[in-house]
Amino acid sequence: MKQTKSVIPHGTLARRLVAVALTTTLFVGCNKQGDTVSSAEEADKKAGIAAPGIEETKAIAEEGFIYGLPIVMNYAVMNEFSVDKNSGQFKAPFNVLNSEARVATYKDTAVVTPNSDTPYSFLWLDLRSEPMVISVPAVEKDRYYSVQLIDGNTYNYGYIGNRSTGTEAGKYLAVGPDWKGDKPAGIDKVFRSSTPFGVTLFRTQLFNPADMPNVVKVQAGFKAQPLSAFLNQPAPPAAPEIDFIPATTKGIKKNFYEYLDAALATVPETPENKPVREKLASIGIGPGKSFDFKDLSDEHKAAVLLGMKEGDDKVKAFIAGAGKDQNGWQVGGVSGGDHAYYNNDWLKRAATASAGLYANDAAEATYPLTRKDADGEELDTSKHNYTLTFDEGKLPPVNAFWSVTMYDGKSQLLIENPIERYLINSPMLPDMKKNDDGSVTLYIQKESPGADKESNWLPAPNDTAYLVMRLYWPKTEAPSILPPGEGTWQPPGIVKTN
Repeated sequence: MKQTKSVIPHGTLARRLVAVALTTTLFVGCNKQGDTVSSAEEADKKAGIAAPGIEETKAIAEEGFIYGLPIVMNYAVMNEFSVDKNSGQFKAPFNVLNSEARVATYKDTAVVTPNSDTPYSFLWLDLRSEPMVISVPAVEKDRYYSVQLIDGNTYNYGYIGNRSTGTEAGKYLAVGPDWKGDKPAGIDKVFRSSTPFGVTLFRTQLFNPADMPNVVKVQAGFKAQPLSAFLNQPAPPAAPEIDFIPATTKGIKKNFYEYLDAALATVPETPENKPVREKLASIGIGPGKSFDFKDLSDEHKAAVLLGMKEGDDKVKAFIAGAGKDQNGWQVGGVSGGDHAYYNNDWLKRAATASAGLYANDAAEATYPLTRKDADGEELDTSKHNYTLTFDEGKLPPVNAFWSVTMYDGKSQLLIENPIERYLINSPMLPDMKKNDDGSVTLYIQKESPGADKESNWLPAPNDTAYLVMRLYWPKTEAPSILPPGEGTWQPPGIVKTN
């Protein structure tokens, strides 16, 4: 696989910062003929590059960042999981299902805010040549499982599992955007992806470490096969191989527009995304471009960097203000959904991916999240200890199970800790200590609260902290967290104890 160059010309960091500073100055200064901005625009024209003006370029870059962030994040994960066998995160080639008899740990870095509740099975679909049949076994009714189908736009285009299809065995068809045909005999339901590539995530509930062999038995019943094999028919011609431009999740910010250029080739143009894609093509990004982004002047590239920063700021602001503040937790505002849920709201989609890539629909799982205590102060577990107490009879109301997971406040990844505990969830309740009044207190701190309280300890980083509560298959009858931010149940606040 060929290595590609960064979108920003190789050079010193100082040179890059000078370019950004130069453009910042130009934006607040005059734009008279003959000044640096005009000269740069004129130079691009003489070079045969019909790029928009620098200010318009900056605006396009901002809009393109917001539109493209989920697509790029997904593209990078696809590379690490199914393209680059040496990524350290590789799972399996396209259309090959891989199950893992483990939960996520601090070593899993490809996806931000990873779920450590359930062992995963992964299936990256390539639907270009033909659909794929996904088979699931019968699963005992008290064990939660779900199969989430996600396309390259990060839309959740289908669900299989307890909530959506029940616990009986079934066979389902995932089809690409251009597939035409009727539902074949023996198929329970057809799910249509908006892109030819996408990921399918299988989550199987683990009750406790000793339960892993039972999870493995369930995972063994998950199957994936081409439709032609399911129908005992000859396979159609294979789709051409793609030399994917290498991408890593760690390289997204440095190489964002290069990754976007590559990722857009895997996402079909539609009437809804056509306007923003035409704008991106006008600055040399994506299919349909008349020149390469790397050919732009340094001033244009600096304008793109500024646009990216302002787009990133808008995404962060959306996350910070999304949903309702309930005792310091953000509830609602950022959750996964299908095409209709996002309704072309690119900022909402970008914020969801940034807060937690591949988030479930709220009906499947709702995610209160927080970086603050009950008084609105930043959670800093390098300086303070905290507690989170659920009163008797006021545990999170779910049909399946709930959890509270700890992440590093900066990276949003799980943290290494001496007891290898990354969360506290409802299956752990029988082994946890209750208070005299029947309530349950979680001790949120970097060091053990003592042997007598360690069963209730949620290890924290020596830094700022980010917590995500997961309510799997939340109840719809009161008390309920649904609709998110408007429900009758609210998460209790986190209290600083020192």
